[in-house]
Amino acid sequence: MRTPFQALYKQSKATPRLSSSQIKWRLSDQPYNPQLDDEELEDIKLREQVRCTIFLGFTSNLISSGVRETLCYLTRNKMVDAMVSSAGGVEEDFIKCLAPTYVGDFHLKGRDLRLKGQNRIGNLIVPNENYCKFEDWMMPILDKLLEEQESQGINWTPSKIIHRLGKEINHPESVYYWAYRNSIPVFCPALTDGSLGDMIYFHSYKNPGLRVDIAEDIRGINSIAVKAKQSGMIILGGGVVKHHICNANLMRNGADYSVFINTGNDFDGSDAGAKPDEAISWGKIKIDAKPVKVTAEATLVFPLLVAETFKQHWEPKADVYKE
Repeated sequence: MRTPFQALYKQSKATPRLSSSQIKWRLSDQPYNPQLDDEELEDIKLREQVRCTIFLGFTSNLISSGVRETLCYLTRNKMVDAMVSSAGGVEEDFIKCLAPTYVGDFHLKGRDLRLKGQNRIGNLIVPNENYCKFEDWMMPILDKLLEEQESQGINWTPSKIIHRLGKEINHPESVYYWAYRNSIPVFCPALTDGSLGDMIYFHSYKNPGLRVDIAEDIRGINSIAVKAKQSGMIILGGGVVKHHICNANLMRNGADYSVFINTGNDFDGSDAGAKPDEAISWGKIKIDAKPVKVTAEATLVFPLLVAETFKQHWEPKADVYKE
């Protein structure tokens, strides 16, 4: 009789093969089609350079946890083409650059932590002081964004703000620093749902007028999907990050590759729990695709998946930034 771990291991063995298919695919794998391909893409050398467009989505707890280093590895080497996260998944990256997060315990009492000025994320502890440092860092940047909006007519979107923050943090341990350096767009339709929203709220009283346009960003992520010759999704967790990527791929009649990693079950109707077959019914995954859902704790599984796929099969792109 197999143990639950053995069953999980057997299931996860399929995931690297599917994930590496996204990595290995080139447009040269399929014949030139004048109805689908631009004329210049008839050149076999150019076709060999066109890769699968890989979307990576992750919830905020994965930046708070040790998976941040794995995500940084992917962005530093430009192994993904677009990312989606929640507000916490953006701000916690910058906060970690400003001050440390500590390992605590899942069972620490909230009342005791509150009286000590400490906040718990699972078994991690973030002191209030960290958010004070974040506010001190953010406010001058928000002043600049508003000034550039008024003087230069810049239409700020969540992805543009994240790009700017990645530039401003200038820290090699930051996921978004490398996203900035390698021009990887990061979409966050719920940017205000966290400390970043608090900062924008505080700033609106001191220096009102900053606007953040989500309409331009939805056009941006959907256009990336529509223009992709092949599309792949790797999504850790559920909610807005999962659906935002899936819905973008609906615009191209479905992703060609899909790997979901989460612990959700489909009986409660949650987005995380929805199996890939449900996404096929919506046209978010192609009907002939072979998607995989790994029901497992992502901080355990995802670093292993990256080690078995990107680490082993990735061929560097010529335009990856190097120090």
